Amino acid sequence: MVASHPLLLKWLRAAGEPSRLRLLALCTEAAFSVSDLAHALTQSEPRVSRHLRILCEAGLIERLRQGQWVHYRLTGSAPAASFVRGLLAQLERRDPVLLADMSAARALAVPERQDLAHAAHSRLGRALAGFAAASGLTAPLGSVLVVGVHHPQLLEACAAAARQCTAIAHSRRAAQAAVAFSQRRGFTCRVLKPVSATASGAEGLARAGAAFDAVVLDHPATGGDALARLLAEARALMAPAGRLWIFERYESLESAHERVVEHPLARLRRLLGAAGLQCQRLGPIEADGEHVLAAVSRIAAALPAELVSSGATLAAGPRT
Repeated sequence: MVASHPLLLKWLRAAGEPSRLRLLALCTEAAFSVSDLAHALTQSEPRVSRHLRILCEAGLIERLRQGQWVHYRLTGSAPAASFVRGLLAQLERRDPVLLADMSAARALAVPERQDLAHAAHSRLGRALAGFAAASGLTAPLGSVLVVGVHHPQLLEACAAAARQCTAIAHSRRAAQAAVAFSQRRGFTCRVLKPVSATASGAEGLARAGAAFDAVVLDHPATGGDALARLLAEARALMAPAGRLWIFERYESLESAHERVVEHPLARLRRLLGAAGLQCQRLGPIEADGEHVLAAVSRIAAALPAELVSSGATLAAGPRT
């Protein structure tokens, strides 16, 4: 079916805006809530809601109610869906913005594809928890901080290894799911909800406290400068003899569009070193169709003065 001239113009006006184009790319992959999409785009929920309304009114996406949540997905109309897919086919597949959006969105979509009981038995979750245990994340630890609660098995392993466990969820829904999972499994972990969809990693980490024996970054899905800042902030919260674990998707660390192409393994090692962390173990983990890079590091013996200053500032952040 060929669209009429007025209808085609309506679609073009709706899609011809950067944020709405990013939303179309996400909604073509799966169904997401406003909260999920706001987190992926690092924009406020009211702003994302306005963009979604425009796309819905143009007939390019549709609302889908699932229980108490409203999700958005690509329209079921064949002509409109064909227009969207044709439009997205013109985009560069390795565009760093779209890659970052998709990485964050795929992590948030896990609760839609599978319940927590299934997630608790995933091969990838077992592999991440196994890497953490084999590299030293075992009892007795005083305190552990988990940033991101994408994998229930990893969260449970962290809680079992320490007297005190604190987790920072990547979304409000993820926080609710993590609390429910911990109650069902009988372990204790303080779960902090994100301040907002646009809250920075530093804001979340500052709320967690300081001097953790272990800090675990579970799919932070932040590339480039953002990941560098997050690693520096996380290092500032570590006890002097503490260690940091990071599990990140391979594609989030790719740099195909940069002037100098850097292998993801080398990139992660370099970012750890720049944050004042000495990498002790680094390698790939493949399971459930995902390719993850896993690393464990300690605080380096000598730190640049600016990192020491940054750490002193953040360590004094408020506690909850």
